[in-house]
Amino acid sequence: MCSILGWCGKGGSEEKVKEALSKTISRGPDDSRIINTGNGWLGFNRLSIMGPAPEGMQPFAYGDHKTLNGSGREDEAEVFVVCNGEIYGFRKIKECLLKKGYTFMSDSDCEILPAMYEEYGCECFKMLDAEYALVFYDARNDSYIAARDPIGIRPLYYTVVDGEYVFASEPKNLTMLKTKIMPFPPGHYFKDGKFVCYRDMSDVKEYVKTDIDTVTKNIHDLLIKGVEKRLDADVPVGFLLSGGLDSSLVCGIAASISDRPIKTWAIGMDIDAIDLKYAKEVADFIHSDHHEVIISKEDVQAAVEKVIEVLGTYDITTIRASVGMYLVCKAIHETSDVRVLLTGEISDEIFGYKYTDFAPCAAEFQKEAEKRIRELHMYDVLRADRCISVNSLEARVPFGDLDFASYCMSIDPEMKLNKYGKGKYLLRKAFEEDHFIPESILWREKAAFSDAVGHSLKDDLEELANGRYTDAEYEEGIKKYDHARPFTKESLMYRDIFEKYYPGQSEMVTDFWMPNKNWEGCNVNDPSARVLANYGDSGK
Repeated sequence: MCSILGWCGKGGSEEKVKEALSKTISRGPDDSRIINTGNGWLGFNRLSIMGPAPEGMQPFAYGDHKTLNGSGREDEAEVFVVCNGEIYGFRKIKECLLKKGYTFMSDSDCEILPAMYEEYGCECFKMLDAEYALVFYDARNDSYIAARDPIGIRPLYYTVVDGEYVFASEPKNLTMLKTKIMPFPPGHYFKDGKFVCYRDMSDVKEYVKTDIDTVTKNIHDLLIKGVEKRLDADVPVGFLLSGGLDSSLVCGIAASISDRPIKTWAIGMDIDAIDLKYAKEVADFIHSDHHEVIISKEDVQAAVEKVIEVLGTYDITTIRASVGMYLVCKAIHETSDVRVLLTGEISDEIFGYKYTDFAPCAAEFQKEAEKRIRELHMYDVLRADRCISVNSLEARVPFGDLDFASYCMSIDPEMKLNKYGKGKYLLRKAFEEDHFIPESILWREKAAFSDAVGHSLKDDLEELANGRYTDAEYEEGIKKYDHARPFTKESLMYRDIFEKYYPGQSEMVTDFWMPNKNWEGCNVNDPSARVLANYGDSGK
């Protein structure tokens, strides 16, 4: 990961920008740089992944078809850019741009961006196969352009200070300004004071209506491509392996492609970890270099405040699942040379959770999937980004591959409904013949990540909250909040801690992630799948 900041106007100062950027130095500990554009500021904290040589340091300055970084000619630059991103397939794009007369100084994937903007304008955003957040400054017309990938895998937030927009990777960069902070909408670019949608992943124009064998073959081939392109890095790559279907498939595919054992990590509670045994089963099967991180009740309770500070959310599900993820990523950072982590997020939003088994019809299933895809950047994607980046690692999400996600969202929802007695049936069937992972894992029931780390994790967090408030203090405490009002002592504890670090910024998150309470069987008061009637063997 890296972190970026763009102050679009002269109201800022180098001191303010430097202070704001310092809040996310863990995202980019390798180098930092701030430049004055003449009408504002661009800042960058670098985590060197692609083209790690000094020439790949941002902001990139560009003019007359040439990269000017390090040449002492930035006063002649026409376009500046800061980008936190991975541009997949950038080498082919670079070859095309070279033929058009553009020149480059580094092997960084992001160096192609000013040239793409020069050649195609804002149409370039539609062309990117990427996870990114960026800010351009176009000196020719004194304008700023910001953009974010269609799923929102890379974070970007904004605020307005005396009429000037300020963009940054995380809300913690902006809290010092004491203005309203909002997430930059995924799939949009900002220009001339307006947000323009260039791609809406939830908008399915036409459903794929074909036979199941064709659908599963396409799922199979697109996911393999999604994993393969995310293995491209100039630094060591590792994998989070929970023992569930999604992370196991990512690891199994990668192991089949790689010419050496991949490195995998799993985490679990010291007394009742569900997934450690399944993760080891997968690791043994794919012959990975496997590591286990064991945590205790004390570790969980001690991590809560730090996790909420890192996340910038009060959402119950996100925080529960983040405790284990933060701690395993912390261990990876402290004990290995891995800099990139592949994870299994986003599969649930596309293929369904335990609660979507209760969808009353295909149209409702699809409507729910579209909602989840639109809001992903506030929940699971946020969790993965913050837990990984705060430990100076980079997250890559194969299920968020744009071709894969776009295709899977367009599959006829009648086929995605759980009519097979097994959730995510299409995904499971797609990999039935490869034997990338054990058959028992391929068909294993899903367990929520926080529960799979150990059922006691959720119980330990509830115990912590119950010891913090009396019943009377809880009833009085929730009255402080109108938006997303807490509804349990646990949610009140999270909200109070959130307000300590992000006062008055609750609207950065739409609301609590919860099952669709309008569906029969889903009107529950806890987001854990454990409270659903169909949880069954998931927790075994």
